[in-house]
Amino acid sequence: MTTATRRLCLAALLAMTLGATPVRAQTPVVVFAAASLKNALDEAVAAWSKETGRTARVSYAASSALAKQIEAGAPADLFFSADLAWMDDVAAKGGIRPETRVDLLRNALVLIAPKDGPEAIPLVPGLDLAARLGGGRLAVANVDAVPAGRYGKAALESLGAWAGVKDRLAQAENVRAALLLVSRGEAPLGIVYATDAVSDPSVRVVGTFPTGSHPPVIYPLARTRDSTHPDAAALLGYLRSAPARVFFERQGFGVIGTENRT
Repeated sequence: MTTATRRLCLAALLAMTLGATPVRAQTPVVVFAAASLKNALDEAVAAWSKETGRTARVSYAASSALAKQIEAGAPADLFFSADLAWMDDVAAKGGIRPETRVDLLRNALVLIAPKDGPEAIPLVPGLDLAARLGGGRLAVANVDAVPAGRYGKAALESLGAWAGVKDRLAQAENVRAALLLVSRGEAPLGIVYATDAVSDPSVRVVGTFPTGSHPPVIYPLARTRDSTHPDAAALLGYLRSAPARVFFERQGFGVIGTENRT
């Protein structure tokens, strides 16, 4: 066998070997995450990828939409919800691994206006929010399904303001879409999370809803039942670790608990 022939055989063998590498090992971990997590989670995932050389792809949407996709068999490895109820719903249908579930973050609910809007609006019982809207509408995530919308409705009901604004809502598919309506000046006021307001310099916080006016805003994280990706557990562990804490706190999240990591 000539040298040239041996080289051709070795090249062919190498190509066959590379072609036999499992495709799954080359694919990213798929994370389904609430839209309000985008800035912080993008940073955390990028840091994890840089540290480990592994990859992840995050799909952002309303927790309600993501939960329904997981229940329908969508190929997600991790689910990061903006409230307990949608995680409970997926869990009740066997969609997560219960032993991996952790309540990781908390958030606050705020009223926002465009940056040139009012300085402050006291969010107290008897609030006449309708009068503050002028001829406009209140931007809010869908109040029947999306966590931010449900929290917002509960807070307005608690303060006695719901009846005055329920027919003057601009309902969006998720909280970031509601934020955008205010940021663009298409709505004079909106209800979002404190972390959303931090992410957009075109809006200002004009009031923070009292914590007792709505259920606690808690973000649970879990691995899905059908996940088989070899890196899923590692990413979940990183997001629960102390090094990831800085990315969440930078965006204004409260971190309920992290694990020590060397």
